[in-house]
Amino acid sequence: MTAIPQGRTRRAALVRAMCALVVTGAGLAGCGGGDPDAGTNGVGKLPADKIQSRTRTAARSASSVHLSGTVVSNGGTYTLDMRLKGEGGSGSVTSKNGTFRLLRVGKHLFLKADAAFWNQQDGSGDAGGSAAAAGKLDGKYVKVPSQDPAYQRFSGFTDKDVLLDGLLTLHGALATDGHHEQNGVRTIRVTGDKGAGGSLDVSLEGSPYPLLLVRAGNAGTLRLSEWGKDFTLAEPPKEQTVDYGKQLPSS
Repeated sequence: MTAIPQGRTRRAALVRAMCALVVTGAGLAGCGGGDPDAGTNGVGKLPADKIQSRTRTAARSASSVHLSGTVVSNGGTYTLDMRLKGEGGSGSVTSKNGTFRLLRVGKHLFLKADAAFWNQQDGSGDAGGSAAAAGKLDGKYVKVPSQDPAYQRFSGFTDKDVLLDGLLTLHGALATDGHHEQNGVRTIRVTGDKGAGGSLDVSLEGSPYPLLLVRAGNAGTLRLSEWGKDFTLAEPPKEQTVDYGKQLPSS
C-alpha cells in the first residue's frame, strides 16, 4: 500500500474542518457546490427581469422604508436620510447650501433650516432673503406654498412611491451578478448594462426588498432599510411653524 504523505493528510483534514465550519456556523450549503439559494425566498433562481418586478412589487406594498445615501438630481447632489410612508415622510437633506429638514404630512410640506441657509444667495447674485426674513425663518418649520417651485423640487423626496419608482430603475440589459450580503442579509444582485446602468441588491430573506441601489452614471448610492417599520408622522406645533404665504426666498 502506498503511503499518503503527511502534509496531504493535514490539508484534507483542514478542508473537512472548514466545510464543517461553513455548514454549522453560517447555515449555508457545504463545500462541493451546494445550492446558494437554499433556505431563501427563491427570487435568486429567477431571471433578472422577474427579480426586478418582484422587488418593485415588494417595495410598493411595504408600509414604510428608511432611505439614506446620495442622489444626483437636476445638476445638484443631495445627501438624504429620510423615513417614508404612504401619507408622507420626514428626515434631512444636505445640499451645497447646507442641511435642512423636510416634513410632509398629506399635502402639507414643511421645510426647516437655520438662518444661514435662508440667507444664501441664488445664482443671479440677488440676496436669497433679507436678514430679517432669514431671522424669522431660522429654526422654524416653514410651510411651503404648493405653488412654490420648492414644493415641486422637494416634495418628491418625501413621496415613497414616486421616489422609489424613479430610483428603482436599472438601464440597459438586465442580468444577475451573483450572491452578495448587505448588513448580514443575503442578497442577489441585479445589474443593468453590466453595471453601467446601475445595480440593485435584493434581499433573499423574507420579502424581496431592495437593500442597496447604485444608480447609473454615478448618480448616487442609496441604502434602503427598516422596511415596514412604522414611525410617527405629524404636523409640527403651530408655535414652531411659519406660514410664509408666498414664494419662499431662493436658496
